[in-house]
Amino acid sequence: MEQAPDETLNEGELKEKTEAMQNKLKNFGPINPMALESFKEIKERYDFIIKEKEDLAKAKESLLQTIGEIDNSAKEKFLDTYNQVRKNFINVFRTLFTEVDNCDIILSDMNNPIESDIQIIAQPKGKKPLSIQQLSGGERTLTATALLFGLYLVKPAPFCIFDEVDAPLDDNNIDKFNNIIKKFSDESQFIIITHNKKTMAATDLIYGITMNEPGVTAVVPVDLREYAE
Repeated sequence: MEQAPDETLNEGELKEKTEAMQNKLKNFGPINPMALESFKEIKERYDFIIKEKEDLAKAKESLLQTIGEIDNSAKEKFLDTYNQVRKNFINVFRTLFTEVDNCDIILSDMNNPIESDIQIIAQPKGKKPLSIQQLSGGERTLTATALLFGLYLVKPAPFCIFDEVDAPLDDNNIDKFNNIIKKFSDESQFIIITHNKKTMAATDLIYGITMNEPGVTAVVPVDLREYAE
C-alpha cells in the first residue's frame, strides 16, 4: 500500500529523507535468496529447543515432586523409628538403673529430623551430668547397653555379639546386665565374650579357649543346662 506524500515537508527535507532511505537500502547489502530456507531451519531448531525446554521443566517438576514424597516418607519412617527407639531406651535404661532415673533421646530440630543432631540424656539418681564422660565407667556401659537394646528391639536380630562389654561393671551391675540378656534371649541368641565369672555362670553354653601347647589353641564347650537340671 502506497503511502501518501507528507505535504508539510519542503523540498530540502524531502531530499534529505530520500537520501537517508537510499542509504538504508544500500546498507541492507545483497539479497540472500536462501534466507527463507535458513529461517525455516532456524525456526525448526528453535521450536525443537523450546519443546526440549518444556520437557525438561516438566521432568524437573516431576523429580522435585518425587523428592518431596521421598523426603516426607523418610521423615515419617524416621520419626516412627525414633519414637520406638526412644521408648525402648527409656524402658531398658530404667530396668538397668531404677524407675526414678531420668533419660531421654532428643532431636535438636524436630522440623528437620533427618538432618537433626541427636542428644542422649542419661541422669542416674542424684546426678546431673553435662556429658556422658561425667558418668562412671559402669554407668556409661549400662547407658550404651540401654541404647543398643533400644535399637535392637525395633527389629530384633537372630543373634547379637557382645565383646567384653561387661568388663567395667561391678557385681551389682553385672547382675542387671545378665538379667536383661536373659530377658531378651527368648527372641535372639546372644554370644558374649567375657572374663567375668558371673556372666559365665548366667549363660547356657560356655566355649572356653585354652592353649595346652604353645601356639596351639583348643575350644572346650560346656553345656551348663545339663548341670542346671
